Amino acid sequence: MDHHGPVVLCVGETMALLTPQHAPAGLWLDVHQAGAEGNVAAGLAHLGCRSRWLSRLGDDEFAPVITDFLASRGVDVAQVVTDPERPTGLMTKSVSGTGTDQRRTRVRYARAGSAASGLSPDDLTAAVLDRVTVCHLSGITPALSDSCADLVEAVVVERRLGPGITVSFDVNHRPALWADGAAGPTLHRIAAAADVVLVGLDEARELWGCRTPGAVRDLLPEPRRLVVKDGAVAAHAFVRSDDGTDHPVVQPALRAEVVEAVGAGDAFAAGYLAGLVAPDPGVPAGGGGAELRALRLGHALAACTLQSMLDLPAWPSAEVLRSWTRLDETGWRQLHVTPADLEGRP
Repeated sequence: MDHHGPVVLCVGETMALLTPQHAPAGLWLDVHQAGAEGNVAAGLAHLGCRSRWLSRLGDDEFAPVITDFLASRGVDVAQVVTDPERPTGLMTKSVSGTGTDQRRTRVRYARAGSAASGLSPDDLTAAVLDRVTVCHLSGITPALSDSCADLVEAVVVERRLGPGITVSFDVNHRPALWADGAAGPTLHRIAAAADVVLVGLDEARELWGCRTPGAVRDLLPEPRRLVVKDGAVAAHAFVRSDDGTDHPVVQPALRAEVVEAVGAGDAFAAGYLAGLVAPDPGVPAGGGGAELRALRLGHALAACTLQSMLDLPAWPSAEVLRSWTRLDETGWRQLHVTPADLEGRP
């Protein structure tokens, strides 16, 4: 990693994740972390990009669990703000059933009034923005509070970060966070103002009634790059060139086991952005080659994340993941990702 190079800034809440574990001696809670933008920052760092995470955490025992873990994954957490009044957000996850087909995951949140809900444009300090060339946010943040909505507005719509900074926005729709009818128009307006937009086709159907990737592009012609993810089928990228021409690139997803899907969308965003920020040398920018590699890197990191109950498992090395993106079409179709592909697994 280039410790003096450009920085990708990821802004948003990461919570303490509490997972109940049953044993003969009783019940205890494993404590981990979970949060979209922190996940993206960790994925970027894993793939050799310099990433920085901005958020607010409480002055409590959960905060160092989050910062220490993300720092161990290579993320710059020096600008995270400690809020003495509000607590760190909490998330619980319980799993019932056995086997891939029968396993059910139940998630609950205790994030109302959390420290991260106090994020505001005032947190965008000079130290936070030092060397930043890309800023990534998600549609979760504007739903957390009025001040969080102001922050997203300042970054994406008003472009207060200054010229030359690419703004990436993952729609990441969480229905439980929004009042009825509010999410669709708000997330559309924010996405239309971003440079890079990622959205699931299922999300676009629920929010805006779009049933095909082309219909999403018709609704969102403004972003320079629009990526529509169609689950386990393919990712569709629409890239507008300087002359205004749209260039579609379609990349099928990898075949992969699915242990749990939570976190895979964040992993895709990290892989795709890493492919844009730090593309493989020797791949021409034109002709769709670099875009295809970026989509493949997103698929690769997402496929590996599907192999674990954790949002941030022990991914294969960056070189292994990037080597998958260089396969020919036959090799890509034949690749099948399983839990054995994670580092440290037999």
